[in-house]
Amino acid sequence: MQDRYGRTITYMRLSVTELCNLRCRYCMPAEGVCKKTHDDMLTEEEIVLAVQTAASLGVRKLRITGGEPLVKKNIVSICRRCAAVEGIEEVCMTTNGVLLPQLAAPLREAGVRRLNISLDTLDPDKYRYITRIGSLEDALRGIEAALEAGFEKVKLNAVLIGGFNDDEIRPLAELSRKWPVDMRFIEMMPMVDSGDFNAEAFIPCNRVLEVLGGELHEEARDGGVARLYRLEGAQGRIGLINPLSSHFCAECNRIRLTADGKLKPCLHGKAEFSIKGLDGEGMREQFITAMLAKPEWHGELSFQNRSQAGRMMNTIGG
Repeated sequence: MQDRYGRTITYMRLSVTELCNLRCRYCMPAEGVCKKTHDDMLTEEEIVLAVQTAASLGVRKLRITGGEPLVKKNIVSICRRCAAVEGIEEVCMTTNGVLLPQLAAPLREAGVRRLNISLDTLDPDKYRYITRIGSLEDALRGIEAALEAGFEKVKLNAVLIGGFNDDEIRPLAELSRKWPVDMRFIEMMPMVDSGDFNAEAFIPCNRVLEVLGGELHEEARDGGVARLYRLEGAQGRIGLINPLSSHFCAECNRIRLTADGKLKPCLHGKAEFSIKGLDGEGMREQFITAMLAKPEWHGELSFQNRSQAGRMMNTIGG
């Protein structure tokens, strides 16, 4: 289906939970989230129906997110059922990786084809700081488990933060030599509350080009939003994702569904359309309404100009 600006919506980001086993400072408050009741959240049946509805309208790619999707007790069942939906060609997941040693193989067997794993630093102390409670060793174990499980693609995501990890651009990029992974640097988004970070933390991804200079060879885009490069002899690529310094709204082909059943036409927009409790026809009407409500662009974003999403990332879906 096309929106009002001629963009064809083929991609849905589906959050299955707002809960997480980490507390990343740019994603959620230190105390975690106010736990909602089961009745407030989409059931597995509603999730599958929503995916069927999205597929009937042309969605072909599904990314399962959270919170942390792997803390969802029925996550393998959800993935298996979503991957079996007619029209869905690819099921991917974004995760912090901590639980992958137990779940990588079952997820791959269930039909998840690609993984994005968050990794903002290679310093154990900084990893504990940014996640508040996490262990770098656990995250690295998760990456190794993902590679052993044989996913078609594994990508590592680092949120680029001035004064925190901009001194680690080179060692993070070198992971694309060590492992067959893409290392992606993502500009930090100014959500409702990012009080841990000042204006200097919001730096453009071009900082990566400044650090690595002529060592990077540009590659063709693969249909995603990242600008792609490769270090000489590397197994994987370097990706730069610039939602602030060079937004890609004109190419946006996605819609988001939150764990509490709200369709968000734009990550940074206020508009939400509830599908909780609806039957198939009711969901279809809401999907069409949401897709047609996609704005042309999300507006200026910066430390001073905050996102209008009205939620932190863990309650939207990373």
